[in-house]
Amino acid sequence: MIAVENLHKHFGGFHAVDGATLEIAEGSITGLIGPNGAGKTTLFNVVAGHLPPTSGKVMLAGEDITGMAPHDLFHKGLLRTFQIAHEFSSMTARENLMMVPGGQSGEGLWTAWFGRGRIEREEAELRRKADEVLDFLTISHLADEKAGNLSGGQKKLLELGRTMMVEAKIVFLDEVGAGVNRTLLNTIGDAIIRLNKERGYTFCVIEHDMDFIQRLCDPVIVMAEGKVLAEGSADQIMKNEAVIEAYLGTGLKNKAQAG
Repeated sequence: MIAVENLHKHFGGFHAVDGATLEIAEGSITGLIGPNGAGKTTLFNVVAGHLPPTSGKVMLAGEDITGMAPHDLFHKGLLRTFQIAHEFSSMTARENLMMVPGGQSGEGLWTAWFGRGRIEREEAELRRKADEVLDFLTISHLADEKAGNLSGGQKKLLELGRTMMVEAKIVFLDEVGAGVNRTLLNTIGDAIIRLNKERGYTFCVIEHDMDFIQRLCDPVIVMAEGKVLAEGSADQIMKNEAVIEAYLGTGLKNKAQAG
């Protein structure tokens, strides 16, 4: 689904991504882990079009998408979420979802004046779809709650719901577990697994919670200092000496030894 070839992203003399090469297989839930400063989020930002690469190439299903703008990638089915959720805080959870699909008739002045019937039909369909998504994510009871009032975990579920309002092919999830309690994290994990198995979504997940990674992800790719350090199953990664060394002080060493 995604092929990243010798990707570099430099900020002055700092090489945030330094020759990374990796592939994300269609239909997989691929984990992307590494210590802070490894270049994971920068890699996401380059792949998703939020930053131009210094050099290298990004391919989506065989098409060169290097440097393509986020809105163009959105229409190709490549979406990403952020470590800090980006909700419209004064709108309800349902309204946040209804805002996602582009090209709505109500966005055009002519149709807004003379096409009320079409707009009402579209809005009814969007409302139906949004309610279906909220039900899938088990947060239908929050449909009319202002998004700004939701907890951190509920906002992460809402961001995941946005990807369900369009025909997503691959979704990049950036630290979906950050600031989320264990119960909601399990709910998010359940939703990701269902979207993968039932709807064919491909995921790439940045996460520091290794229990979450072990539950969801195969394969797991490890980055360090802007490069790909290792790749394998979660069990293989946990026993990899180079990975343990890169993670000194982050808890992975102790977890690996305990296992």
